[in-house]
Amino acid sequence: MNLAMNKWAIGALLLSALIFDASAQISDNVVKIGVLNDASGPYADFSGSGSVLAVRMAVEDFGGTVNGAPIEVVSANHQNKADVGANIAREWFDTGKVDIIVDLSNSAVALAVQRLAREKNRIAIAAAVGTTDFTGKSCTSTTMSWLYDSYALSNSVVKSAVQSGLDTWYFITVDYAFGVSMQADATRAVAAAGGKLLGSVRHPLNSSDFSSYLLQAQTSGAKAILLANGGADLITALKQAKEFGISSRGQTLVTSAMFITDVHSIGLATAQGLKFVTGFYWDRNEETRQWSIRFFERHKAMPTMAQAAMYSAVRHYLIAVRDAKTDEAQSVAARMRVTPVNDFYVKDGQLRPDGRLVHDMYLVEVKKPEESKRPYDYYKILRTIPGAEAFPPAKDGGCPLAKGS
Repeated sequence: MNLAMNKWAIGALLLSALIFDASAQISDNVVKIGVLNDASGPYADFSGSGSVLAVRMAVEDFGGTVNGAPIEVVSANHQNKADVGANIAREWFDTGKVDIIVDLSNSAVALAVQRLAREKNRIAIAAAVGTTDFTGKSCTSTTMSWLYDSYALSNSVVKSAVQSGLDTWYFITVDYAFGVSMQADATRAVAAAGGKLLGSVRHPLNSSDFSSYLLQAQTSGAKAILLANGGADLITALKQAKEFGISSRGQTLVTSAMFITDVHSIGLATAQGLKFVTGFYWDRNEETRQWSIRFFERHKAMPTMAQAAMYSAVRHYLIAVRDAKTDEAQSVAARMRVTPVNDFYVKDGQLRPDGRLVHDMYLVEVKKPEESKRPYDYYKILRTIPGAEAFPPAKDGGCPLAKGS
């Protein structure tokens, strides 16, 4: 932790101590966690019911209570609509006694809920939310990003690809906040690495036909085609790219936000050789394997990085509630920032003033079918990307809370 962060953290704790003494209690005598995500659409596989399970596992492992108060979990489907997500969050905060909303799994929804969390003095923690605005110009003292942003997903993989000779690019981008942020960061990464962007095209969320977009990418002559989308959109685009013969004709597909559920869905024959950045892989070490096997026994699929992140975030939140002796948002958020995050998901992770959890990321490559020894044995870890390199400096993000850090 640097000196500026040390000073900020100490100040936050002192302020917390002045406002809330040791006798502070749990509001409504319950700690209620709301899991708000895509339960039925293009992001349901990597988030959805699996994230709800991960949160419940964190609560169970914590003992089901904190400071004598029961811990409850509720969940809802935001349908990838910012207004739907905001209405659910408002009801949860106003009448549902919900103290914290987690997951979000859609940048537009996340930004809407972030505004409400600021207004209602509640905590919100994002997992698969790519927009850098969440910890940038829209940052708040009670909202945090636990998994990635578009910079972390694009920078290392684009740099590696350009260095390997893929110096001309075309982007196929999902048309909402995540895709816009991803394209902006990837464009900067291509230029910084000495490459050139030949063009781009945007598609609606949850598209079923990528033929026109792939044709434009194909005719551009770009050596690399970046699919700046995720979930069902990414799966559909990859399957149709194979039908178009994109790779067999000399162009290379590069993915941004890819999850192990995506690889499982399209199969190793199609996904083999793809390189991308992930925040978690179940088979990385013994600790990740042990938790993931527990998860698999109940979910019948290995956890995605978003689902693993949600376990970690909720566990850390509950530790902070216990130690702060209150569920008041400012006190808990301050405690979360001064306490290192240590679990199977991340070691010595640190929450910055802007709400970004800084942790290692991993550049991986999908195995060939003959290299996989068992189900979900899908990745080769090519490189560990240190957190300080994986994420941009806080001072560059535009967050007022991060000045001087």
